[in-house]
Amino acid sequence: MRRSKRYQANKNLVEKSKLYAIDEAVKILQAAGKAKFDESVEMHCRLNVKPEKTEQQVRGNVDLPHGSGKTAKVAVFSDSSDDLEAARKAGAEIIGGESLIEEIRNKRKLGFGVAVATPEIMPKLAKIAKILGPKGLMPSPKTETVTKNVKKTVEDLKKGKITFKSDNGGNIHVIIGKVSFKQEQLIENYQEMLKSLKKSKPASVKGALVNSITLSTTMGPGIKLRIS
Repeated sequence: MRRSKRYQANKNLVEKSKLYAIDEAVKILQAAGKAKFDESVEMHCRLNVKPEKTEQQVRGNVDLPHGSGKTAKVAVFSDSSDDLEAARKAGAEIIGGESLIEEIRNKRKLGFGVAVATPEIMPKLAKIAKILGPKGLMPSPKTETVTKNVKKTVEDLKKGKITFKSDNGGNIHVIIGKVSFKQEQLIENYQEMLKSLKKSKPASVKGALVNSITLSTTMGPGIKLRIS
């Protein structure tokens, strides 16, 4: 894949074999972030897990102190009209019950970045589990997206609460801010994400949960971090 001149120039700012402290990494990312749009700052974590083992799947949520800079598009599943109305008023873009489940089952189109469900409707979501699951969108008590209080859950998600889940390769990818954020905001978001990730360590995992962390911008090269 041919890279742009800007990418190559930014790549020269990073020593390939060096592990950077978070504050130094953020300075480089912001110096390199010269795209025509406000690039996202992405955190990529390689975990010490065996992804084929269900009990070592890592998932959770975190309230980023300064938000991610990106508003999640939220879908809420419930059989209660009161819950759906509360979800709509809280900012959920997609709401529905069995009819929404059937629509997704037939069309296989999603159009949302996070799904919330009430406990009562969870058995019915089994119909689309194979559609939601591979994309990390299946509601779960571990990420607090199965809830009886959909209003608060949607409000929290809109304020910057994000969910995370390890992929099939045992990695986690999240957005922790924008290049335009202040340096201390990105550092605090990073620290909170790392703290929440460590708390989600499965009991069967031996040793440290996180093997390596790389930060990057949407259009920039990765910077490997020294994990503290």
